[in-house]
Amino acid sequence: MKLDILALAAHPDDVELSASGTLALHAAMGKKVGIVDLTRGELGTRGTPELRKKEADAAARILGLTCRENLSFEDGFFSNDRTHRLKVIEVIRRYQPEIVLANAVSDRHPDHGQAAELIKVSCFLSGLVKIPTFSKFGQKQEPWRPKAVYHYIQDRYLPPALVVDITDYWDIKMKSIQAFSSQFFIPDTKSPTPKAQDTPISTPQFIRFWEGRAREMGRLIGVEFGEGFTMDTPPGTRNLFDLIP
Repeated sequence: MKLDILALAAHPDDVELSASGTLALHAAMGKKVGIVDLTRGELGTRGTPELRKKEADAAARILGLTCRENLSFEDGFFSNDRTHRLKVIEVIRRYQPEIVLANAVSDRHPDHGQAAELIKVSCFLSGLVKIPTFSKFGQKQEPWRPKAVYHYIQDRYLPPALVVDITDYWDIKMKSIQAFSSQFFIPDTKSPTPKAQDTPISTPQFIRFWEGRAREMGRLIGVEFGEGFTMDTPPGTRNLFDLIP
């Protein structure tokens, strides 16, 4: 199954918070988009891996994803090593995305930066002929290297190199975030965990902060809501007018 855009994430809900508007926008354009979560988020204070799987499936339906899967890496302890690289390479070659979205290169949670480097390296290695990988049916996979890797911005502010206008998809983004009711504050609902287990992302203040971040990104390009990305190489164009929002 070939995808146009593949978003990879250290944890379920990383993409929803930082890049779901971009995915919903492109899904509405008829592009095939998917998410691969690296871990089940089992170290999270709130919720369980089983509950987060149900929440991730619900968010996938809201966003109109073509597919979503979880690699079940160990939360907090996966590494940018040969074993993990080969598993990510297998996924990249299976879905053959033109564009990959990856975790923030630096962030509050150390898994995010770790995942960013793992994904970036794996995208490059995936294009090398002499690295053999095989499908679950035992078929040898062809090399594949995405045309672009963009890192979404997460908790810590990073200057964006690219901002996507998600104004028309803000409501869908928020619904996908609210699908993770074990993790975030949902207005007019009872918290599924005791108040003593509140986390930095489970409070009403966090949701307001996240809306402010999206408005800040949008303001940079003259729209209401935006999602920002960083990249190693600048975007190119043959027409400067294509870059005008």
